[in-house]
Amino acid sequence: MKIGLIFLLLLICVLPAEAQCAMCRAVLESEQSGTAAKGINNGIMYLMVFPYLLVGTVAYLVYRNRQKTT
Repeated sequence: MKIGLIFLLLLICVLPAEAQCAMCRAVLESEQSGTAAKGINNGIMYLMVFPYLLVGTVAYLVYRNRQKTT
């Protein structure tokens, strides 16, 4: 139970990450408005969510199935 709570807190308390590869950074820094950089960062964060959701769903299903058998 404590591990699940810690995991949930880690998922909720994330710091914004603003990192790109060297080539993306060079192209995006040359842009004055910064809207493309924000879009790239939002896209990266969007793509990172789904693996965590899949792993969390599988972990929940395994947990639920183990609770039924005991």
